[in-house]
Amino acid sequence: MEYESVLIVKPEVFIYKIPPRASNRGYRAADWNLKEPTWTGRMRLVAKGTACILKLEDKTSGALFANCPIDTYPGVAIEAVSDSSRYFVIRVQDDNGRSAFLGLGFGDRSDSFDLNVALQDHFKWVKNQEQIEKEKTEPKQELDLGFKEGETIKINMRITKKDGSEGSSRTGKGKSTGGVLPPPPGGLAKIAPPPAAPAAATLRQSPAASPAHRTSGGGGAGTEWTDYASAGGNQGQQNSANANWVQF
Repeated sequence: MEYESVLIVKPEVFIYKIPPRASNRGYRAADWNLKEPTWTGRMRLVAKGTACILKLEDKTSGALFANCPIDTYPGVAIEAVSDSSRYFVIRVQDDNGRSAFLGLGFGDRSDSFDLNVALQDHFKWVKNQEQIEKEKTEPKQELDLGFKEGETIKINMRITKKDGSEGSSRTGKGKSTGGVLPPPPGGLAKIAPPPAAPAAATLRQSPAASPAHRTSGGGGAGTEWTDYASAGGNQGQQNSANANWVQF
């Protein structure tokens, strides 16, 4: 059993007699006699299942003035005018199926906005219900995740060992190296020994030592040094020090 639900109620609306549409440019509220509405009363928008009906009723008694069944929106049953957001053209029907087009107006733009939103929400819900029913009747296409003939799959897995290190699930032939890199080709490189130190020091003779300072005969080394020191003075001492440096 379907219950009737009220979508929106507006306590005051205005109904106008409208002239026939002159062209395909749409209805214009400026062509109506807006100062003298034909009828003033209450409007209720109700839904019963997927059906939607706009009802015009008396303010006091609630007596029905006209019904406007709406099967889609926007559509022929209710259409906005081209020159105002507060006015619509509705198609009313009686019990015998006869229909007529009347002008519907609101005193405030917020009322016409509420009617727009209520109609859009209702037919959006109807569309969702139709989609749900369609999915129930039509069989769903099952997703085939099986392998086709000739298809293969390759998986790389990383396995954590007990010591916390990670290893590949692949195992190669041969003995494991335990994580140590193999030596380069050709074996271990040989390190050359360091160069040997000089075998002996070479004494270079000072240019200050001249034949004039040599003693004749078989004099000793002490005599030569004494003569050299007495002859050269301090300069001889400096030259003697230079004669004793060693080159390695």
